[in-house]
Amino acid sequence: MKSIYLDNSATTYTDPEVLKEMLPYFTEVFGNASSQHAFGREALKAVDKARQQVAKAIGCNPNEVYFTSGGTESDNWAIKGIALAHQNKGKHIITSCIEHPAVIKTCKALEKQGFEVTYLKVDNEGFISLDELEKSIREDTILISIMTANNEVGTIEPIRKIGEIAHKHRVIFHTDAVQAIGNVPINVSEDNIDLLSMSGHKFYGPKGVGVLYKRNGLKIGRFMDGGEQERNMRASTINTPAIVGLGKAIESAVENMDKNNAHVREVRDWFVKEVQSRISDIYFNGPKDMDKRLPSNANFSFEFIEGESILMLLDMAGIAVSSGSACSSGSLEPSYVLLSIGVPIEVAHGTIRFSFGKNNTMEEAQYTVDKLVETVNRLREMSPLFKQVKGEDKYV
Repeated sequence: MKSIYLDNSATTYTDPEVLKEMLPYFTEVFGNASSQHAFGREALKAVDKARQQVAKAIGCNPNEVYFTSGGTESDNWAIKGIALAHQNKGKHIITSCIEHPAVIKTCKALEKQGFEVTYLKVDNEGFISLDELEKSIREDTILISIMTANNEVGTIEPIRKIGEIAHKHRVIFHTDAVQAIGNVPINVSEDNIDLLSMSGHKFYGPKGVGVLYKRNGLKIGRFMDGGEQERNMRASTINTPAIVGLGKAIESAVENMDKNNAHVREVRDWFVKEVQSRISDIYFNGPKDMDKRLPSNANFSFEFIEGESILMLLDMAGIAVSSGSACSSGSLEPSYVLLSIGVPIEVAHGTIRFSFGKNNTMEEAQYTVDKLVETVNRLREMSPLFKQVKGEDKYV
């Protein structure tokens, strides 16, 4: 049986070259990077190199890069840190209704502490309105947090323009770029970004390590108390092997972005056209202009059937996909992202996200389309609703 992985938005594999770079820091260069002796200094040298690799990739200074445990921590730190440090100016935050749960739930937690949050609506392709954003800014607005690219439908937001609006009104701008790094060119200076979150396992690096970029001079509260690591901003023993891996992974991702994107986009575009031509009664969710969505992303809703059933049958055929974001996979509720872009609730339940990676082939895409057509037809044959709508139920 074939084994095809099409869930790269949930996680990519760790590239062998990245793993090779990491291995010595488990057994040979194992010192604590905060220690003052030779073992520690050697580990710190590797961490500093990774910091420089990240800085080069996003166009910032190395001392603006802070290593974390991943995107969720980075989002929490950015939003709660700004709220804590700037609450004397105001307690109003602006975000969108389709952010990752790491942003949405952080904002909900702050609302319980007296902060007020505006959740901007999006259009049927997932884009916020820049006019609505600007109209939502108040005298007490301290932070705008809008993701660079959506994890479910792939929408790439106009972050440079969002940053311009934020700075015009002297508001801090944070972006969750977890899905964007390695897929979308980002320069924090040119894009007017004050804070940026990323996670290593989304661009062929290891899991459990991420970055918060914080512009120099920006006041932000500490997220964790303890030691004085990360320039006394983020307490915890430095995860040297993972940081080394993230540095190598982001360097490679940026250097090969154009080549990888061209390949992934070609496979994805062919796949989308085949699905649209061979399966009826479907919604293609997200931007229809393929240049305005992540090159890896294809999100379809199939009417009259359940996404979990499609997922399980594809899994039995050796194809790994997602019925939503990995962070919400335990929920039986339909995706709030899909509902926000106007997908009917009964249709949203029949959604599958296909996310392609740099090693996926046309042959794998062809096999997946064939199995998908077979799966959808099989499930619809068993669906009373499908028969009723199509007039095939003799008892109605």
